[in-house]
Amino acid sequence: MKKLSYLVPVLVVLVVVFLSSIFIVDEREKALVLQFGQIKQVKEEPGLAFKVPLIQEVVRYDARILALDTSPLEVTPSDDRRLIVDAFARYRIRDVVRFRQAVGVGGLRVAEQRLADILTTQTREVLGSEGVTSNTILSPERANLMVRIRDQAQARADALGLEVVDVRLKQTNLPNQNLEATFARMRAEREREAADEIARGNEAAQRVRAQADRTVVELTSEARREAEITRGEADAEATAIYAEAYGADEEFFSFYRSLAAYERALQGENSSIVMSPDSQFFNYLNSATGRP
Repeated sequence: MKKLSYLVPVLVVLVVVFLSSIFIVDEREKALVLQFGQIKQVKEEPGLAFKVPLIQEVVRYDARILALDTSPLEVTPSDDRRLIVDAFARYRIRDVVRFRQAVGVGGLRVAEQRLADILTTQTREVLGSEGVTSNTILSPERANLMVRIRDQAQARADALGLEVVDVRLKQTNLPNQNLEATFARMRAEREREAADEIARGNEAAQRVRAQADRTVVELTSEARREAEITRGEADAEATAIYAEAYGADEEFFSFYRSLAAYERALQGENSSIVMSPDSQFFNYLNSATGRP
C-alpha cells in the first residue's frame, strides 16, 4: 500500500510533464519552440508537436493575411499640389524565424509599427517622384503607383520576414487650406477655356458670314450678268422684229409709230397738249386717207 501511495503522485507528475510537452499548431498559425530565448524548432505545418517541458516554450504567430491601415499623410507631387493620402496594406509573415529575430518579443505590434514607417516612406517617395502629378494620382494610372509602392516596401520588409501582399490608396484629398485656392484655380481655368471657345466660335462665325457675303455677291453678280445678257438678247430680238416689220410695210409701221406716240403723249384724264393744227404730229389725223 505504501508503494502505491508513492506511485500515484509520480504517475500524476509524469502525466502532467507529458501533457506539458505536447502542443498543437493550428492551420492558421506558425509556431517557434524557444529555449532560453533561442530558436530550437520551427513548426509551420499544422498538427501535433513536442517540446521539452519547463525548459522550452512555444511562441505562436498568425499565418493569415493581415491588414494594416496607415495614418493619413501629406504628399507633394511634382506639380506642387499637396494631397492627403490614406493607404492600407495587406501583409503576412513569410519567414517566421527572421520575423522573430527582427521584432523580438514585440511581435506583431512592433512589426506593424515598422511596416507602417516603411509604407509611409515609400508612399512619399513614389508619389513625390519626378513625373508623378496630382492628376496621375487621381487617374487610373494610380494602380501602377500602388504596385511601385508595394514592390519598394517589399524590398525593405524582407528584413522583417514579412511579405507585402498588396498596397491600396483608399482616399486622396486636398488639404483644407488648399481647397479654396484649388477651386478658384479650377474656375479660372474653366473660364479661360470658355473664353477660348467663345473666341473660336466668333472667329468661325466671322468666316461663315464672310463666306456667305462673298457667295451673295458672286450670285448677285452672276444673276445681273445673266440678266444683262438676256436683256441684250431680247433687245436685239425686238430690234430685229421691228426691222423686219418696217421692211415688210413701211407705211403701216409709220402709222403704228404715230399711234404709239399719240398714246404716250395723251395719258391720264388731266393730260393736255398745245400745238399747231398743221403740226407734223397730226399728219395721219389731218389726212382723209390716213396718209401724211
